[in-house]
Amino acid sequence: MPKIAKGVDMTRGNIWRLLISFAIPMLIGQMFQILYNTVDSVVVGQFVGKEALAAVGSTGSVINATVSFFTGLAGGAGVVISQYFGAHDEEGLSKAVHSTVLMTLIMSVFCTVLGMVMTDTILGWMDTPEDVIKDAADYLRIYFAGVAGVLFYNTGSGILRAVGDSRRPLYFLVFSAVLNLILDILFVCIFRMGVAGAAYATIISQALAAILTMVVLMRSQESYQLHWNKLKIDIPVLKRVMAIGLPAGFQSGITSLSNAFVQSYINAFQSSCMAGWTAYGRLDAFAWLPAVCISTASTTFISQNLGAGNIQRAKKGASIALWLSMACTAVLMAPMMIFAEPALKLFNSDPEMLEYGKMFVLWLSPFYVPFCATQIYAGALRGAGDSVGPMVICLSSFVVVRQIYLFIITKFINTPLVVALSFPLGWVVSAAVMTVRYKMGHWEKRVNTLAVVRSE
Repeated sequence: MPKIAKGVDMTRGNIWRLLISFAIPMLIGQMFQILYNTVDSVVVGQFVGKEALAAVGSTGSVINATVSFFTGLAGGAGVVISQYFGAHDEEGLSKAVHSTVLMTLIMSVFCTVLGMVMTDTILGWMDTPEDVIKDAADYLRIYFAGVAGVLFYNTGSGILRAVGDSRRPLYFLVFSAVLNLILDILFVCIFRMGVAGAAYATIISQALAAILTMVVLMRSQESYQLHWNKLKIDIPVLKRVMAIGLPAGFQSGITSLSNAFVQSYINAFQSSCMAGWTAYGRLDAFAWLPAVCISTASTTFISQNLGAGNIQRAKKGASIALWLSMACTAVLMAPMMIFAEPALKLFNSDPEMLEYGKMFVLWLSPFYVPFCATQIYAGALRGAGDSVGPMVICLSSFVVVRQIYLFIITKFINTPLVVALSFPLGWVVSAAVMTVRYKMGHWEKRVNTLAVVRSE
């Protein structure tokens, strides 16, 4: 059997311990990653004003639509890499790594050019108010100029996580988040660069995280070592990556694009509501962390175990991941609701903004727990190679159902709360349908298709 890269072998050992030990470093890392946008929002909200806070927040759905599409592709690559790892296929693992990095390079150029050219047009489509649009355009254009940093970091950290290493991506992310805070204070508070300063702080910090991650891959002595002169798209590997990653990418990208349309409804209520929605969104991101990280851990767990042909262990891991994520989410949700006002004041103390923010927190937070089923079961299905099912379910719930609801309800009742409730509607529908899809068990049949990655 060929020598395989060092990492965490999830095909043996206690499932609870493996999921928790894998998810915790990633949870901490994701907290610091969210701090990028949170720190930007806090600094500009406190030192520039609520209009600047609204501007930064209004770009979030556009940035997420672009980055999420690529992240879906990278997630598909991670599943393939995990399967090669579980199957102890050193050659296949190396091909997957180099194909993924080259794909990242191509996508980075594409996203940079398209994003910078389309900035003004996109903000116009979203009906961004006049008192916000200039700052929003500055932030978005600068972010796209440095988008390669976040794409390469996500690729590099995804490769490391696929072989069970979730610690080094954490270390680099912590360093990057701390640097982002320092640069935010320097550029915004001292140099008075406004929203542009926050954007520069973000892209510089993300670029350094990307460089550190790539250096680790280059210096590794294991089978996932990166050689820039070996970058090449392996067609069979690319097909497998696309088969899993494209549906996930389209799902994430189109869902975020749908959120941009929801943002356009929020924009109609002007800057105080936009600022309240932005502040809520930053708190909301922290509440999702357990489900997101445990879902990623379960995807790696299931990919490795199906690569090794152990379907019963894979199913048990998905069940444990669901209960674990629901419990952690409930624990985070309660203090978020109780301390909503002091938390929102971190961003801005405008009374109108605070009222909007509290309303969003109190009405939407209770729906986080059932949505864990969507996160965990979608991750499990993708780990088994079934990416089309989760894509169709999520797009139907987050895009079709949500947009139909908004189109109809706003004809009769058009308030910020009515618009915001489109989110839990989509969450509940997706959770119910995703659970049915998983329980039907069609994904189990995909075990046989994974034989191509097992060692002879």
